[in-house]
Amino acid sequence: MSSVIVVGSANVDHVVEIDHRPVGGETVLGSDLVLTPGGKGANQAVAAGLAGGNVAFLGCVGTDGSGDLLIGSLASAGVDLGALSRVEAPTGVAMIMLTPDGENSIIVAPGANRHVTPELVASQAELLADARVVVAQLEIPLESVVEAVWQAPNARLVLNAAPAATLPVELIRECNPLVVNESEAAFLLGTEETDDGAALAAALLELGAQSVVVTLGGAGAYVAEAGQEPVHVPAVRVDPVDTTGAGDGFVGALAVRLDEGASLAEAAGFAARFAAIAVTRRGAQASYPRRDEVAKPA
Repeated sequence: MSSVIVVGSANVDHVVEIDHRPVGGETVLGSDLVLTPGGKGANQAVAAGLAGGNVAFLGCVGTDGSGDLLIGSLASAGVDLGALSRVEAPTGVAMIMLTPDGENSIIVAPGANRHVTPELVASQAELLADARVVVAQLEIPLESVVEAVWQAPNARLVLNAAPAATLPVELIRECNPLVVNESEAAFLLGTEETDDGAALAAALLELGAQSVVVTLGGAGAYVAEAGQEPVHVPAVRVDPVDTTGAGDGFVGALAVRLDEGASLAEAAGFAARFAAIAVTRRGAQASYPRRDEVAKPA
């Protein structure tokens, strides 16, 4: 049985490179369109598989060619697909604009991801009951995430609260850790966005999370656990080419090291090195390194 279960979305990324983001009413010319496997859930599952985890993915894709593309990518990373459903709906799509600085803007059309219902999650009760770590995000219905937590009472929940959404207090209390970037943290806290990761992490603990990871891109991350001061985890300095999926790679790698018994700070350090390699390559899942590529710091 798999020890890390990723419950979430699967999309095909439609990527176009542009020299600047258009303003209202503006048309810009871009590169040729490139299609690559993505989606926060599938990305995290592929990352966890490549990072050496024993991983299963619970989600939905369509019966179209895009679904075939995602199944091939997940399988090539060693992810167990026994809980993946093919449904009569188009596979989810993410439309991504990529600028020369490596930053991206994304619009998601959920498609088959809407079929990841609480009933579908409950049908995998046996799989979830044996999980040690459950990883979830918010590109599927929130009630399905809650159902996954209910069905996995013995598992550690790694919740990547993205895209930002209001979370029930009961779900926040299960997070160990809650993983967010600075804008997602500010949304949950109802405050102005800030790059003070330590303050954000401390405030999120006060909401009830068991532990927190606040990611800050090139500034690294802050990790915090109940009763302890936030700890800074530095980023690895690289020249980014494409940041698409880097945060998902971080989450997948983090989950694997937590499953292996690493401390939160140790796991975040490994995840930071994993993500640093990913941003030097194009694509989401295609950019992720295998475990033996993620060198330990000197």
